[in-house]
Amino acid sequence: MTVKKIAVLTSGGDSQGMNAAVRAVVRSGLYHGLEVFAVQRGFAGLINDDIREMDLRSVGDIIQRGGTILQTARCKEFTTAEGQQLGAENLRKRGIDGLVVIGGDGSYQGANKLSKLGIKTMGLPGTIDNDIPFTDLTIGFDTAVSIVVDAINKIRDTMSSHERSSVVEVMGRHCGDIALYAGLASGAETILVPEVPFDLDEIATRMSENFALGKRHSIVIVAEGVGKGEEIANGITARNGIEPRVTVLGHIQRGGAPTHNDRILASNLGDFAVRKLIEGESGKGCGIMKGELVLTDMDKVISTKKEFNMELYELAKRLSQ
Repeated sequence: MTVKKIAVLTSGGDSQGMNAAVRAVVRSGLYHGLEVFAVQRGFAGLINDDIREMDLRSVGDIIQRGGTILQTARCKEFTTAEGQQLGAENLRKRGIDGLVVIGGDGSYQGANKLSKLGIKTMGLPGTIDNDIPFTDLTIGFDTAVSIVVDAINKIRDTMSSHERSSVVEVMGRHCGDIALYAGLASGAETILVPEVPFDLDEIATRMSENFALGKRHSIVIVAEGVGKGEEIANGITARNGIEPRVTVLGHIQRGGAPTHNDRILASNLGDFAVRKLIEGESGKGCGIMKGELVLTDMDKVISTKKEFNMELYELAKRLSQ
């Protein structure tokens, strides 16, 4: 056995399913005879030696909870070589030789640094944005999309009653997947994402034409990386006189109980990470592609931009007429 003690931490923005992943890491580790520890508050806790031993009961009754029981924090100190060295030393002094990091791109970069300092590491993609490459899905994405779809369903009810248009701003600074998947699933007329240029004149004209043809409402979904929903709404009004109502969903997209899909994904990936550490793997990102669990070198993960699904985007456009 290449590892005897492992630790788990959550870092960056929280996402639904992180608790399910923590549970899987802890219980899989204990099942395989390892000692398992948890780091509180991400890499900040690693630097501050805020580390505690876990047992089976430590992760009881958390699979259904949103957020992360380990808490999370952004840590500028860990971006320095001194901070990274201190974090590695705090693990070593406890005899911890394996670490599972659950988070997004910044978390993967931190895990990669620790790997190069001799700590065996695995990265789990925990982010609602679905912007980690070499995995079809990230932990929390399915839940976030479900929350957005539910909100749009409610917004559509009132927009239809009043024959109005609506602009809904969703999360996605660099990746438009939440907007794309939620837009397709909710039948939005227009989906604006950072990956695809758009013409506001064309959007405003099509909205006017649709209302003239008897359409009772219009939903425009805007990923935050495109711009503020208020700005898009004002631009539409300036072009066609229609005044869309604006809804900014914000952090509600990160909250709430994870869907069964996110719980299963997190459980699979957490167990997979532990088994691969035991097999001697390190410096890898864990993912799922075409239904198969996969490992990818962390260097490759953090240097690659995830490809946008243009086929799905074109489908959404064809069906939004």
